[in-house]
Amino acid sequence: MKSTAERVYKMSFASVYPHYIAKAEKKGKTKAEVDTIIFWLTGYDETALQKVLESKVNFEDFFNNAPELHANATKITGVICGYRIEDIEDPIIKQVRYLDKLIDELAKGRAMEKILRK
Repeated sequence: MKSTAERVYKMSFASVYPHYIAKAEKKGKTKAEVDTIIFWLTGYDETALQKVLESKVNFEDFFNNAPELHANATKITGVICGYRIEDIEDPIIKQVRYLDKLIDELAKGRAMEKILRK
């Protein structure tokens, strides 16, 4: 049986991306806001993100090939999916949870300025 980390590593980013958008839109937020969060966290731009989606890159490659994880990403703390982010040791799983947390904050109506840790 595969561990959670192994499953997440191999999961296609493109398969989860529509769920991020749906979660945001369900709460009156937009795809553009989701993309802004992804761009901020990873350093990808619109063109690069589109290539990632088309090539169905897995989460491991999505984060390993990200132009630059934002310096303020370490300020993302709290609990997501039952795990305290700051206690997660695996770097890819931690980055996935960073993104999950930011999308969750967007869906909960938190101001973009605070989501982006400005």
